This record gives sequence, structure tokens and C-alpha cells, in this order.
Amino acid sequence: MERTFRQQLFFLLLCLSVLKGDLRYVQSNDISKDELYSELRRETADVFMFRRPLRCVDMVAVEGQFTFTAESPQLSCAAFFMAEPNEVISVEYDRVDIDCSGGDFITVFDGWVMKGEKFPSSQDHPLPLYERYVDYCDSGSVRNNVRSSQNVAVVFFRIHSAGSSFTLTVKKHINPFPCNVISQSPEGSYTMVIPQQHRNCSFSIIYPVAIDISEFSLGRRNFPKRSLPGCVESGDYVQLLGGNGIDTSKLLPITDLCISFTGPTHMKIGCENTVVRMVSSGNFVSRVSFSYRLLNNQELQTIKLNNVEDFCFNN
Repeated sequence: MERTFRQQLFFLLLCLSVLKGDLRYVQSNDISKDELYSELRRETADVFMFRRPLRCVDMVAVEGQFTFTAESPQLSCAAFFMAEPNEVISVEYDRVDIDCSGGDFITVFDGWVMKGEKFPSSQDHPLPLYERYVDYCDSGSVRNNVRSSQNVAVVFFRIHSAGSSFTLTVKKHINPFPCNVISQSPEGSYTMVIPQQHRNCSFSIIYPVAIDISEFSLGRRNFPKRSLPGCVESGDYVQLLGGNGIDTSKLLPITDLCISFTGPTHMKIGCENTVVRMVSSGNFVSRVSFSYRLLNNQELQTIKLNNVEDFCFNN
């Protein structure tokens, strides 16, 4: 049934192409069936692409084409884009009509910026900070497609004149080795793996949650359980962090883990942001699995009144 529908859809698009006078599909007598289907798939994707206006302050979690048209001067705008944990985001400039010489700009940032804080932090991102900003007015003619390193990106823009506009196409791409992630949901499960790479990876949950770490392997056995002031000296460890910002370098450490185990470790963290952060020396395959869920109001009140995690409410 599914194949029949697909063939009918391709036939419909072929008819539409002929009616439009677009005969590139049938002008060559030796065109193959695979080539025909490939062309029609591209046509299908364009016809059914999601489209909507972009707002000055926006949050987008879907692929599509987004157009911003200024009705009045818009001097401080940001559109936040988010994908699944195992995806990265590409932003392509389709049509841009802004006045770069008059102070307009469109800048894609590799990550998120909120209240002056950045995710991933400079400690955890593979690129230096200046390379994470890509400005259209500086590089639009050379680089009209920007791809993120993780599942989030943000587009900052400023437009002075009414009527100025731009159109972006946003797509998602599979990331075979996801590292830094912001969760879309207040509940779920995840396994973070660093395959013998010297890097730091963070999974950020921007909700107060109960978290269960079910499996934890750092590539070798007989780690010291603790090395004051934490597990830093081991070179391979997992941190559980909490706080009310998104920059992991500014969050407060709740606990460090530097010994492999299998079995549940349960904690309730009443912070606006809970982060599982893995630090890897690159000498081993590091792995941690965990699940999380949103705390209910009663749990939040209990933590706020009686628990050591109340620093999240006081800072």
C-alpha cells in the first residue's frame, strides 16, 4: 500500500511538471528509473517543505523554511533551533534582503546563548569561541550554509528598516557521535559514549528532575573512588552538575563519579538545569547511561525546604 501511494505521488508530480512546462524529466530517452525517482524525491521534498514566518524571538524544533519580514525596526532578535540528541542542525541562507552597511546583521551561533551564558561552554566545545559565530554580512557570499556541532543552534539578527527580510532553510542531520546535548523533554533516557576521544561531553536537562544513573563504565577497572577535591586527577570521570544557567563551567558540582558500576544511583535535583558531564582523556571508551523525569511540586517543595540542593533556589 505504501509503495503504491508513493508511485501515485511520483506520477502526480510528473504530471504537474509537464503542465508547468518543466520537461527535464522526460527530455532524455535514456533516463533511468532511479534517476527519475531521485529527481521526483527532490521535487517532493520542496513541495511538502514546512514553511512559516519567523518571529523576532522564536523557538523552532522542526525542519523547514522560515522567513522573517520586518514590519518595524527589530534590533534585538534571536531564533533558537533544536533537534533530537543524535542530530545536528544546518542553516542555509535562501534569500537575504538586509542592509549590512546600515548595521543590519544575521549571525548563526554554534550552540545556544541565554542571559550571556553559552552552551556548550568554551571548555566543552571543539571550536574556539570566535569560530562559533558566523555572520552573514562577513561571509554570506562565501559560506551560505552553517552546520552546528550539536543539537542546538541560535540565529541572532538585527534589522533597521521595515520591509527588509530574509529566508532560512533549516535541516537536521544524523550525528553518529553526539556529544553535547540539550534535552527537548523533561523525561527520557540516554546513553552517552565517548569513543577514545580527548573531549568533554554534556547532557543538559533544563528542568528540575529526578535522575537515575543505571550504568557507568570508564574503560578500565579499579579507579579510585575519590581523589580530593574530586575525580579530576583520574582524567576520566562523570560529573553531575546543577544550577540555574546553561554554562556548564558555571554550574555547581553535586557529585563526581570515577569508578565503574552497574546498578541504580538515584538523585533528585531541584535546579533549573541538571547536567551529566563526562570528561574523557581519550585513552578509553567511556560510557554512562541514565534516565530522568520531571520533579512534581511536592518533591520540589521538599527539596527546597530540607535538602542540600537548595542552593539552586538561592542563587
